[in-house]
Amino acid sequence: MSATTLAAVDAARIDALAAELAEILGAAGVTREEQVLERSSLDGSYLSPLISEQLPLGRAQLVAFPASAQQIAETVAAAVRHRVPITPRGKGTGNYGQGIPMAGGLVLDTTKARAVVEVGDGFIVAEAGAPMIQIEQAANRAGQQLLMYPSTVQSTLGGFLSGGSGGTGSIAHGVLMHGFVRAIDVVFASPEPELVHFEGVEAEKYLHNYGVVAIIARAEVVLEPLQEWRAFYASFDDYHTAFQLVREFRDLEPTPRLVSGDVPLLADALPADEALPAGKASLRGILDVRSIEEATRLVEAAGGTVEAVREGINHTMKVSMTSYNHAIEWLQKSYPNTWFHVEVNGDALVDRIDEVHEVYPGESWLHIEAQATKPIGMLAAKYTTAEDLLAGFDRL
Repeated sequence: MSATTLAAVDAARIDALAAELAEILGAAGVTREEQVLERSSLDGSYLSPLISEQLPLGRAQLVAFPASAQQIAETVAAAVRHRVPITPRGKGTGNYGQGIPMAGGLVLDTTKARAVVEVGDGFIVAEAGAPMIQIEQAANRAGQQLLMYPSTVQSTLGGFLSGGSGGTGSIAHGVLMHGFVRAIDVVFASPEPELVHFEGVEAEKYLHNYGVVAIIARAEVVLEPLQEWRAFYASFDDYHTAFQLVREFRDLEPTPRLVSGDVPLLADALPADEALPAGKASLRGILDVRSIEEATRLVEAAGGTVEAVREGINHTMKVSMTSYNHAIEWLQKSYPNTWFHVEVNGDALVDRIDEVHEVYPGESWLHIEAQATKPIGMLAAKYTTAEDLLAGFDRL
């Protein structure tokens, strides 16, 4: 699709909305600056060659920066009154194009609405634009921790709840819909600004729908007592052994927060670190300090090497940032325009690794994550055509 065919809203409506939003948000709260429009029209979908081939798919005509949950409601109401389509946005790190304003119109950037409203016993309330790392740190100061947070630790609470599913913490706690959210305040497409409150099961209806049903403005999520976590790195000559241990590590006590495994090619593409020796398969984890001795025993018994055990949130967050799709993103940075990936799951990722690697002709490699039951993974392969990519689904 060329830029000349991108959907757009009548300029008069955009002008009128821009004027009203300047009154609501202040002059700095709304912009039509070219660089901001361009940046706000893209997300992380460049990871997919199928989507990349179709870009650009949409372009913002206006970007608003509400600075509170109430201003999110007021911004939505103004856009509805002017009949301008809205694309909500957190950090814009989603991988599948849902952050692209395909109808033109307004991008509602929530990153200024970032207040942590309350930290209580077993819960925390924050606005949609609060970064997950900020929420985790606020919880930690109160002797607590999030049940889970996404691999992109800078992503926003609203973005995670709208576009995520799980991440660091999912081995023990599953996904978003498994009791992570206690309450939520959302905004519907109404000409009157209103925050609508839902709790429990009713709140879960608004998770993982990308703001299509309603836009999340504020949420209350569950906390648990803080644990002493360590960033754990191990290396192996044989990736089969590393992947076996990824699955075994899920049964450590206390349950790990994260366990990832990579073949040498993917491990070598990660940011340089002495705990990631070149040419070795990598196992990385966020482990409770009480399980380090047993984890070390398992690694050494399997012929591996414990490369590092590191204390501190900066180190554990770094492990998160090499998990899930991040491993593929680093691979693509090392080899531009070469690789795609498909998400896969099941014990075959450990028990039948070589068969999985043969799904796509030529070179393909796995990244895996421990989960409560069966591992999940990202199968990276060299991109040829969309037809070849889709043909692999049947072989999987």
